[in-house]
Amino acid sequence: MKLEQLPTELTVHSAPNPKDVLTDAKQTKYGRLKMLAIWLVCAAPVIASYFTFYVIKPSATTSYGDIINPAKMIPQLSAMTLDMKPVELPDLKRQWLLISVAGGECNAVCERHLFLQRQIRESLGKDKDRLDWVWIVNDGAKVKEALKPALQTATVLQMSPTDLSQWLQAAPSKQLSDHLYLVDPMGNWMMRFNTSTDNESAKKIKKDVERVLRASASWDKAGR
Repeated sequence: MKLEQLPTELTVHSAPNPKDVLTDAKQTKYGRLKMLAIWLVCAAPVIASYFTFYVIKPSATTSYGDIINPAKMIPQLSAMTLDMKPVELPDLKRQWLLISVAGGECNAVCERHLFLQRQIRESLGKDKDRLDWVWIVNDGAKVKEALKPALQTATVLQMSPTDLSQWLQAAPSKQLSDHLYLVDPMGNWMMRFNTSTDNESAKKIKKDVERVLRASASWDKAGR
């Protein structure tokens, strides 16, 4: 083949236009900022409610219960129902929990706590389905048959004191059975309530429960 017969045309790919490169970079940055903005809008209610309780911290004049700081996450432990079925504690998440602790014989203080838990839940009206009331039996004793009809809407679990001590704690010089405990839907134990025989403590506990339910209303829905 003669030299003059060789192809003389070559395909030349043009270099990218700097303006196009800058435009693509701007679009990518804009897309990321848009996704971040969407995430912030969705997360804002959760951030705001947690900022209120764990950073600003309600003062003693606005909160009856003790704020647990830092909050204690529900542990990876198992419990047993009254009919001996295993329950993983993390399965209790996605609901507010109002918890009492007492032995299966359930003395007068225990019975009052169970009554308060049920009454506080029922008094929440349309929000009551966002709160579960839980009795943790911590001594292995059988629950009295006379109590069982009143526990139909309760969650009753049996746990060993050793396991329970990894999560809930009493105030100094108090016992676990002296308090009620509030756990948020993410599994954080966040408040501890002292109780008494008068009705004032019940009103104050109810007020605190209503306050946290209002603060979380935008992101917490009833049911698991």
